[in-house]
Amino acid sequence: MPTDRRATIMLVASTGGHLAQLVNLRECWAGHRRHWVTFRKPDAEAAVGTDEVTWAHHPVTRNIPNALRNLLLAVRTMRRLRPDVIVSTGAGVALPFFVVARFLRVRTVYLEAFERIDRPALTGVLCYALTDRFCLQWEEQRDTYPEGIHVGAAW
Repeated sequence: MPTDRRATIMLVASTGGHLAQLVNLRECWAGHRRHWVTFRKPDAEAAVGTDEVTWAHHPVTRNIPNALRNLLLAVRTMRRLRPDVIVSTGAGVALPFFVVARFLRVRTVYLEAFERIDRPALTGVLCYALTDRFCLQWEEQRDTYPEGIHVGAAW
């Protein structure tokens, strides 16, 4: 009886540049089952195509009610799907999924934002302690994330 050895990858990102960076990494996830978590906006609808998607609540910046809604969404979605790994480029929508992933022992990979050379992103700082692999696009980002893995530009 053949088994499907493809990983189930949950791709979590805010819309805009964060989502564009994940899409740009298509060769890394194209051969696997995938489930997106992002905001329902035109760029996201075009990017995810026919893939499975969970629409997160936005805005998340300084919005405690939506942060709590996304935490509940993360619990429900992660318990239902049980992904093998979560991959994220941020921003705020990533944090509740990384928190839940830690409790459910789901592996996580975070890629710090390309434009964050001199100052770290808040989500990156918060997810750093929760992440199994924290990837850097610039060697200069190692000042903030000493255990990070320099992978180069994702563009």
